Amino acid sequence: MQALSNALAQNRLHHAYLFTGTRGVGKTTIARIFAKSLNCLSGITATPCGTCSACTEIDSGRFIDLLELDAASNTQVDNMRELLESALYAPTSGRFKVYIIDEVHMLSKSAFNAMLKTLEEPPAHVKFILATTDPQKIPVTVLSRCLQFNLKQLPPALILKHLQFVLEQEKIPFENGALNLVARAAQGSMRDALSLMDQAIAYSDSKVEEATVRNMLGAIDQSYLFDLLKLLSTENGAGLLKIADDMAIRSIAFDAALQDLATLLHRIALAQTVPNAIPEDEPERERLFELARQFSAEEVQLFYQIAIHGRNEISLAPDEYAGFTMTLLRMLAFAPAGAGSVPQAKGMVPERATPSVKPVAEHTAHISKPEVVSAAPVSSGSPAAGNATLDWSVLLAQLNVQGMARELAKNCVLDSFVDGKIVLSLAPQHKQFLTNKMAQDKLQAALSEYFAKPVKLSLTASEQLGTATPAVVEQQDRQERLQAASQAIEMDPFVREAQVQLDAQIVENSIKFVQ
Repeated sequence: MQALSNALAQNRLHHAYLFTGTRGVGKTTIARIFAKSLNCLSGITATPCGTCSACTEIDSGRFIDLLELDAASNTQVDNMRELLESALYAPTSGRFKVYIIDEVHMLSKSAFNAMLKTLEEPPAHVKFILATTDPQKIPVTVLSRCLQFNLKQLPPALILKHLQFVLEQEKIPFENGALNLVARAAQGSMRDALSLMDQAIAYSDSKVEEATVRNMLGAIDQSYLFDLLKLLSTENGAGLLKIADDMAIRSIAFDAALQDLATLLHRIALAQTVPNAIPEDEPERERLFELARQFSAEEVQLFYQIAIHGRNEISLAPDEYAGFTMTLLRMLAFAPAGAGSVPQAKGMVPERATPSVKPVAEHTAHISKPEVVSAAPVSSGSPAAGNATLDWSVLLAQLNVQGMARELAKNCVLDSFVDGKIVLSLAPQHKQFLTNKMAQDKLQAALSEYFAKPVKLSLTASEQLGTATPAVVEQQDRQERLQAASQAIEMDPFVREAQVQLDAQIVENSIKFVQ
């Protein structure tokens, strides 16, 4: 809006403009306002009067020099040629002929080629305003001749404010909670918000109430999310599973629940760090601040990361219920031990923020593979960020890294992690990784993603590593499990019976892992 206003004020006008953005964000509306700015009888201005003949005729759709074309229903080259032929003639009553072409990406290739000639050498009295929801489908030859403006989705707060204005003008009583539900359901589209509001007015008999709108939208009361976090603060695993069972009975989508849980954790983080970001009229304001007092900032960040990863992994779970409950159990397992605590000053880690990780499986005499224990992110620069707490092998199992970058990580040991800088040591036989910048960059990016903050990675070569690398530990574990499996097979009653009765023999080196 600032760029368009300046262009009008300084009379520095381009011949073609492209407005992009999702549905209902105002592309066509702004195009019509821009047409009024160009043709207002008071002159070219960023603030058209709205009362002159040109402005009123554009508002009513009767301005002869404003031509609107829906490209979705006029895709052929003949339609475009007819439109462009009329562009050769001077405007009848206005200052400019303005062509608004909506959903321009729907035009055929021939129609774009026909338009291109006019865009290359446009008449001085013609302005093109193109609008689209899919700019990737527009040829680059057309894009390069347009000034492009991307209209962002409208934030819920702005939609809420406009809905309040509309209902006040219409003198329709409403509850802010109801408007808040509509604003969120609109997902950034003002048109969708107004359509939903029309439906809500009809549904609620001209009184917009939260309970009625919630019922209309089919929105589920999200109080269960607050209950989940309340139980998590008291480490009540049985209660968490009971809520998950109730969600299954109510057919609540677990994937959507994790998304809503992450959104709630984000709002709690805001309440902790930027309290003024929570509006005074927020219906859940008191509950947000109550939870903000029960969790430390580190816990909220940890739970947020677990919720995000849980949502990404839910499609890989045996079923959505298992994926959801495993995410809750992961939060419970890595919840720092002790009672809730108020967030402390930056740089200080509360006692409760020290992760307590319990082994979930031990080696047995079978071929069964032990489960991997996850590592909770540790705040860099804190006393808990040393090697004693951050297990490099455990952390590596959680990193989203593959290929050479993973091989690099497997052949390192952790030296230190202080102030956002991780120092790893390499054995001399793997020093080729010291010059492999691509592998280092990928590992650094994976670490930054895991800790949700920029992490600087540094590598050093060391003749003597204090501890075994994950690769060595993995190999040792593999050998131990192979040996345990061999002993289990040798002692198996069926195998022993086969050896006695059939003179069977165990083929050496035939016991292998199946990936």
